[in-house]
Amino acid sequence: MSAVGFIGLGMMGRPMAENLLAKGTELVTCDAAGVALEGAAVARDAADVARRAGTVILMLPDSPAVASVMPALLDAMAPGGLVIDMGSSQPAETRRWAAELGARGCAMLDAPVSGSVVKARAGTLAIMVGGAAADLVRAEPLLRRMGEAIIPTGPVGSAHAMKALNNYVYAAGLLAVAEAALMAEAEGLDLGILTAVMNASSGRNIATETKLAQEIIPGRYAGGFQLGLMRKDLETAGGIAARTGTPHALLELCRAEWERATAALGPRADNTEIHRHLAGRGRSGGG
Repeated sequence: MSAVGFIGLGMMGRPMAENLLAKGTELVTCDAAGVALEGAAVARDAADVARRAGTVILMLPDSPAVASVMPALLDAMAPGGLVIDMGSSQPAETRRWAAELGARGCAMLDAPVSGSVVKARAGTLAIMVGGAAADLVRAEPLLRRMGEAIIPTGPVGSAHAMKALNNYVYAAGLLAVAEAALMAEAEGLDLGILTAVMNASSGRNIATETKLAQEIIPGRYAGGFQLGLMRKDLETAGGIAARTGTPHALLELCRAEWERATAALGPRADNTEIHRHLAGRGRSGGG
């Protein structure tokens, strides 16, 4: 079958699917919220996608969302089919679904993405890919229509693990930047100059480069990644730490702060609003 299935047309999924369409991919789509794309066929449900497409891309928020469609895909997908999970799922769940697909003569790749909605629109995402080399060869032309850096990570499940660890390091940097900005403001320092200092010095990270001046200082808070999704990625990283018995004191601090922020602001608040959350805690004497 020449058609490619795409399930999940949310904030990231829609521009990714639009890139596939724009670059000549025949798409069959399905979205729980009823989102449809001009130029793409619309399936009745996940099973209908699997019957009409040999490769099915999932861009869903978490493992429970993946679990809501996988039984239908397993029942309807013909042998030789390929599922590519491009969301941020639990590695253990990814391995479990891969085993079930394998028992039916199908295959699975985990291919989570790194980058903003802007990069999703531009087709310049970084894509980590876990799974068999032959399956990656099959999927790579599709992946290159959505991203520019394709990074093989090892066996299936490894990409989801690496994405969670990457996002933990990003969260730690963003938290440090938000705290530093509040301290600088209280000290009467120029935040624009602080941004320039950090970006020219050892404090430089993705948050200083793309979030501080653009989202935090002006109070725009529209970085394109939700608090609740970061909390979920931190929980995934915590599961890796618990399973491996490795030190994770800083991770636990980040998990606790994102839990508080999500409870206070709601899971759909932008991730950069961790700064607003901290400012509110400071005013209330929360420390």
